[in-house]
Amino acid sequence: SRLHSCIHVSFPSSFRSLAVGHQYSSLGTQPILCGSIPGLVPKQLRFCRNYVEIMPSVAEGVKIGIQECQHQFRGRRWNCTTINDNLAIFGPVLDKATRESAFVHAIASAGVAFAVTRACAEGSATICGCDTRHKGTPGEGWKWGGCSEDVEFGSMVSREFADARENRPDARSAMNRHNNEAGRTSLNDNMFLKCKCHGLSGSCEVKTCWWSQPDFRAIGDYMKDKYDSASEMVVEKHKESRGWVETLRPKYNYFKPPTDRDLVYYESSPNFCDPNPQTGSFGTRDRICNLTSHGIDGCDLLCCGRGHNTRTEKRKEKCHCIFHWCCYVSCQECVRVYDVHTCK
Repeated sequence: SRLHSCIHVSFPSSFRSLAVGHQYSSLGTQPILCGSIPGLVPKQLRFCRNYVEIMPSVAEGVKIGIQECQHQFRGRRWNCTTINDNLAIFGPVLDKATRESAFVHAIASAGVAFAVTRACAEGSATICGCDTRHKGTPGEGWKWGGCSEDVEFGSMVSREFADARENRPDARSAMNRHNNEAGRTSLNDNMFLKCKCHGLSGSCEVKTCWWSQPDFRAIGDYMKDKYDSASEMVVEKHKESRGWVETLRPKYNYFKPPTDRDLVYYESSPNFCDPNPQTGSFGTRDRICNLTSHGIDGCDLLCCGRGHNTRTEKRKEKCHCIFHWCCYVSCQECVRVYDVHTCK
């Protein structure tokens, strides 16, 4: 019915696997039909209609995944730039099976699982709620209480939606499925026991505890480490009853093979130094660099050896702050001059 396929969410547009991306700025502001979301494959369309209640959380999950990508890569040559009004929000960057593609798929899939799990725990949807299955025996001085977040349900939603496009027998689908699952697994690996104290005058005579997801920044940091240590693979073809099937195997036998928690890729990344419409690189010209850093955010590496320009910038800041009893703080306003370095 029309009622069950209409959701109040402005869905982002496609980036190959998740089919959701950049128009999230108006998230939740207008009702649209599932059929009007661009880029959905039939399985995703059916999922949208069957789980219409949680689709705003799916869109929110992609949004926080993109924001986390931009935070993690803010000082690198490729800084997770998105393109407005384009069905492929990262441009051609994700067309290749690179480390960057691996990270984006993992962090977006994790974002969807995270947002759906959190929405369920907060009571935003009636089809899901708290996790009552994985309680186990409480420890000394505490008991189960609160609302344990059901990361299994959130991961199921992410798996059903994100992996719906990855049903081809080729290497890219195999890579995307692996990295999607690695992103979701990161949530489960980082769940922790959160507790609240009860007792007279704030004493902790009894604690109630529940399973909670960490801040999504912790997931981003974890996945960024996985990006740095991603495993390069090679493509192999096998003849099966359904035809030719492509699989992936590690390129180097002397390295430890990747686990389900590791990211994999099989194509080299461009250097992202110069603009290139074919690869989706915007280059690093006019990017702010760190003059004192010897890392990738430093002017030497970020500017790819082209050098940098320096300008002065005046900024108004609060200064000479004094605490007054009781209870307020008064500050003066100072103008400070900073050097800003940008790539040539």
